[in-house]
Amino acid sequence: MAEPPAELTSQNSNPTQDQQKPTATPEQLVAKSIAPVKPQFLRPPPSRTSQNDTASSTVSDSNNNISKSNTNTASVVAKEKKSKRQLKRERQQEKKSAVSLCPELAKTGNVDSCPYKNNCRFNHDLEAFKAQKPEDLEGECPFVDGEGSCCPYGLACRFYGTHKGNDGVRNGKKQLSEINGLSKDVQKLLWKNKMKFLKADSVLKSLGLMGKSKVKKVDEEEVEKVVDANDSHGINENGCGDGGNESAGKLDCTAEELAGDDVDGALTDEVRPQKKAKAAVEGNGCSGEEVNGSGIPEKDIEINCPLETEPELVTDKLEVIADSVETDGSLKLHPREKKLIDFRGKLFLAPLTTVGNLPFRRVCKTLGADVTCGEMAMCTNLLQGQASEWALLRRHSSEDLFGVQICGAYPDTVTRTAELIDQECTVDFIDINMGCPIDIVVNKGAGSSLLTKPMRMKSIIEATSGTVEKPITVKVRTGYFEGKNRIDSLIVDIGKWGASAVTIHGRSRQQRYSKLADWDYIYQCARKSPDSLQVLGNGDVFSFVDWNKHKSDCPELSSCMIARGALIKPWIFTEIKEQRHWDISSGERLNILKDYVRSGLEHWGSDTKGVETTRHFLLEWLSYTYRYVPVGLLDVIPQRLNWRPPSYYGRDDLETLMASDSAADWIRISEMLLGKVPDSFTFAPKHKSNAYDRAENG
Repeated sequence: MAEPPAELTSQNSNPTQDQQKPTATPEQLVAKSIAPVKPQFLRPPPSRTSQNDTASSTVSDSNNNISKSNTNTASVVAKEKKSKRQLKRERQQEKKSAVSLCPELAKTGNVDSCPYKNNCRFNHDLEAFKAQKPEDLEGECPFVDGEGSCCPYGLACRFYGTHKGNDGVRNGKKQLSEINGLSKDVQKLLWKNKMKFLKADSVLKSLGLMGKSKVKKVDEEEVEKVVDANDSHGINENGCGDGGNESAGKLDCTAEELAGDDVDGALTDEVRPQKKAKAAVEGNGCSGEEVNGSGIPEKDIEINCPLETEPELVTDKLEVIADSVETDGSLKLHPREKKLIDFRGKLFLAPLTTVGNLPFRRVCKTLGADVTCGEMAMCTNLLQGQASEWALLRRHSSEDLFGVQICGAYPDTVTRTAELIDQECTVDFIDINMGCPIDIVVNKGAGSSLLTKPMRMKSIIEATSGTVEKPITVKVRTGYFEGKNRIDSLIVDIGKWGASAVTIHGRSRQQRYSKLADWDYIYQCARKSPDSLQVLGNGDVFSFVDWNKHKSDCPELSSCMIARGALIKPWIFTEIKEQRHWDISSGERLNILKDYVRSGLEHWGSDTKGVETTRHFLLEWLSYTYRYVPVGLLDVIPQRLNWRPPSYYGRDDLETLMASDSAADWIRISEMLLGKVPDSFTFAPKHKSNAYDRAENG
């Protein structure tokens, strides 16, 4: 990770030159939501011939200042659009190219180390890989710890020159600091629709949310007997033996077919019938004969242990299991009996789509965040076993108070997802998103669309809180439309339904991010809420002054969730805890970016693919950080979240570069930390950060 060069951009010059005389007083600028930068730092805005140069940039465009019309850009996008099948074929071809070296070969340097030999999906041409491999990056391998094992990326590591050892592979040991991974056994069950959700389905049935079955029901006693038989054989109810992955054998539930292509899995009227498995107990061995009409297919069961069973013990155990699956709710925990989390006074980093990834949360933890939450994950994608969606649930060891956020439209999908997460992951709470304004989510009936369906909200919260013992929290907006179906009329009910806490974003879905958040309305909801329901506010918290004001204006408010404020300046948590305005220098900001990059390489990998993934998410973050205006440059402090920064010079070249709203300059910052970008590299911010009222986070 190289130090910044002396001259970073050709647009930099001495702040005393080309000064732009102010045409308005600081008070007038604030009234227009323009950041009141001191006159000596102002400069004329850089000329750009096309908005596309800001939103999307290539290396060649940044050097040659090429401008394209909207028509030409649209045609290029249309030409580059490819089908999923074509993209899959290209990925498979790439794995066979010299770029993708076999992981086993990369670790050992020995061609014979790959167990798949010629059938391997990856390339085995070591010399071809070395010939095309980019130069090593400056700095040390992020996995260096000197404990004696190999770097997980070996020859493919972009810091290969820093590896130590006789074979050229670095000595050291990667610490297992991340948890909540999806085991292959569970993923296969999800792929095949064979995962069982006994707890969720039991609660759904008791609440009358299962729908009418059009097929013959299986005798519950037969299901109980086969559950007992499986337990005796060391097999869990989902067909996974205890000898395999431990997390694959945790669920003890019945299965129901998920809705086909519906993103949020609508309730099905037809329950899939249980198939009878062949499993019998004969003395000390196991045979393939049927026992009492099993409810699990034989191919899903691997019996590999002897069994000796006493009839009395079997009978007793069956009675216990039968009691455990009763649907009368007698064993259901009351919300007051659950382990609750006290959010009062804690600094809560909001779940942020795309940018709120694990490396970013690690940075915020070091800067003072108390509570963190994973990015919003779609329930149906989780139930389908999508690895990319499960990656959103990953947790770092530094996240001592951590939750996950899920989003779904129907009680069955949300409840089953909650049970799956409760069994497979280590989390402190589960947050249900009922406020996401994104069109693709709302059109499926999830997110803020639920604000128009109070009975659906009730079903989801009741069923989920009745299924898992983890605290259930809810994220909402003030309403869907301005002045209609407002959340204050439901605040008491949300507590009765079983939620432990509710976070209220002080804007409606219709409002998106235009205008300031309505904190008076948040206060009204907090005062109206029952004692058992904690209320957190969300919206426009950007300094310790904002934090103090909200806490003092409404003592009933448990805490404030910080979203975009943390994206623009993650050191806001330090400012709140130390009660000061931190006039952070450009060098200190660069060190924060370095910490992020190092965490990103540990998370996504130190090979070429991991480096470019880290770069991509770094650029997404930089599309927010440029909005920060240093405290020493402002006539009025603190900065407000809705202020638009004018074009200005920083106190040094690096600070000027960090203030640029050009994607080309963000790429230059990434090159300071991760080396030169590949040829034909392009980047367009996912959330269009230059549109203040169209941000799609939170």
